[in-house]
Amino acid sequence: MSEQIDEKPPKVGEAIVLERGLRVILAPNPSPMTYWGTNTYLLGEKDITVIDPGPDSVEHLQAILKALEPGQSISQIVVTHSHKDHSPLAKPLKEKTGAEIISFGDSLSGRSAAMAELAKTGEIGGGEGVDADFSPDRLVSDGEVIAAEDRALKVIHTPGHMGNHISLAMEDACFTGDHIMGWASSLVSPPDGDLTDFMASCERLAQENWRVFYSGHGAAITEPNARLQWLITHRRSREAEILAQLRLSPADAVGLAQTIYHDVNPKLLPAAQRNVLAHLVDLYGRGLVLPQQAFEINATFELV
Repeated sequence: MSEQIDEKPPKVGEAIVLERGLRVILAPNPSPMTYWGTNTYLLGEKDITVIDPGPDSVEHLQAILKALEPGQSISQIVVTHSHKDHSPLAKPLKEKTGAEIISFGDSLSGRSAAMAELAKTGEIGGGEGVDADFSPDRLVSDGEVIAAEDRALKVIHTPGHMGNHISLAMEDACFTGDHIMGWASSLVSPPDGDLTDFMASCERLAQENWRVFYSGHGAAITEPNARLQWLITHRRSREAEILAQLRLSPADAVGLAQTIYHDVNPKLLPAAQRNVLAHLVDLYGRGLVLPQQAFEINATFELV
């Protein structure tokens, strides 16, 4: 969920240098869920790798193409995950440049067995902003290296926010998509989001000593390991709050969200409810809670 931080957004559509051979362009899609908008990264000095082309926006497409300097061309498009604020522009950009679209897979790829079973019920909701038509040209797997001129992008499969979500390690820097952001804790909404996977992905990233995270939204995270630890602690504290409320009485995701997220922006309450549901699914999978009736979005849960 969103946090109050003192930052000023960059100018939409302007290519800003972050470090050698790396620029970022802000897409024109600000919202309570996307903050300033989606960050599109341009990596390289001649053969450009675009990371997260962004939403279906003619304005943003033109901004990316305009950012190309003499002698530069886009050779590949890497998508961290297929939500509609990250992947739809990949196809129009490919049509303009001939670049290959690279990703872990389509919008159902990487989904855990538990979430696949949950999706079959048809009662759980979800599917917020999923790019159902996303189809990459080249699939990459965990641990694979994507060459980007003289840089190497190591693929780290980081499911949780979405099953097909990947992060990209560039030595001690990492492009974290929507998994780790500085302005908010990531939305985890079943069945596309899986909190069990999300926490495991956080713990995996926390094993490395990072210099910087370049996320899908907001400013660069200059204290990445501290941010990771904050996020892990934050999720564990949310779990403790949910369990504390269930000790008082059984409750559903809506009621728990209204109690726990009492100071949240009303526009974000539906997202808060989905995050609570993700915790309940995780707790259910661990045998700590049970639904009082059929498992669906409005189910009332109680402690085991």
